[in-house]
Amino acid sequence: MKVGPAEKPTDAMQLLRIICGNIMKLPKAKADDLMGNVTNERGLPTHSLQPLFIAAEMGNTEFVVEFIRQYPDLLWKRNDDNQTIFHVAVLHRHVSIYNLLHEIGSMKEMITSVVDKNGNNMLHLVGMVANGHEREDNSGVRLQMQHMQREVLWFKEVKDMIPPSYRKMKNKNDRTPKELFKSEHDYLLLANEKWMKDTANQCLLIAALIASTGCSAAFAVPGGYNQNTGMPIFLHNRPFIFFNILNAISVVFAAYSILIFLSIFISRYTEHNFLESLPKKLMRGLSALFFSVANMAVAFLVAFFSFWQGELIWVPLFISSFIFMPIILYVRLQYEVQMDVYHSTYGSRNLFRPKKLRLYHQNPRL
Repeated sequence: MKVGPAEKPTDAMQLLRIICGNIMKLPKAKADDLMGNVTNERGLPTHSLQPLFIAAEMGNTEFVVEFIRQYPDLLWKRNDDNQTIFHVAVLHRHVSIYNLLHEIGSMKEMITSVVDKNGNNMLHLVGMVANGHEREDNSGVRLQMQHMQREVLWFKEVKDMIPPSYRKMKNKNDRTPKELFKSEHDYLLLANEKWMKDTANQCLLIAALIASTGCSAAFAVPGGYNQNTGMPIFLHNRPFIFFNILNAISVVFAAYSILIFLSIFISRYTEHNFLESLPKKLMRGLSALFFSVANMAVAFLVAFFSFWQGELIWVPLFISSFIFMPIILYVRLQYEVQMDVYHSTYGSRNLFRPKKLRLYHQNPRL
């Protein structure tokens, strides 16, 4: 087994290496006792290596990696709840430690089949909310949506990792992983549903107002109609043509955003729909509404200039300096929401794809 060197060791890492190196020089019985490698007559460990599991609980990946490099058998060790470091990492949602599973070859099949003292397999642990601290999170509903997406990604990842027969296994409380996940994350689902509907409702009102205004402007032709032909007087006037084109584009985008926001209202608010379906609808709706507002503002500017041609040109120039303020305000208000939704939807796709090996130069062949 070829192990890789640690990266830029800190003083703490150097101290850990010295300690582990000195432990390895001790007699095997003493070293096993210090490393939690002593079992009773039933084959169960008499005690766990607390520093290792504390590091896994706190997400200290460097510490865990260094421990395993020095003593590879620690991969198999279990704490007092009969959980491996990977079970602890799943419970506390530490991706970097969990991703070490992808480096240990066929050993991961035996580790993922471990069940703790309460009958929970690794997928049950995904269903649990670690220490309940997420329930008290007041950082905003948008972050709660990101959290919901991460939780669903965790469930999908671990579901594919564990043996298929474990996916519907019941723990000692007679609950399957899916049942546990639904009950523990119900509060997140309700909060996200309320935020999504409130956002869609507010944007729907704006889009409806733009659409109705644009439709009215399309038939309230400036200058009126020719009494003989019934055609608009400014039919061949270039600003008039630009105005109608921009106004039509604004109405089309507004109508499209209305349909998108209506589809959000009638969508099924399940955990998996929050992963991609609902966020994508929200992003499309917000983008369409932005283009509608932008085209409406430019159309107004074109119409305003056409009325002041040749006289008092400073008036439309002065007004035009303020015309883009609604667009800038809209961007400032919605940009953060749009980026949060985008990054949480597309940025989490590679969450469980480690970019580089941490334990080994190459996976061990077992």
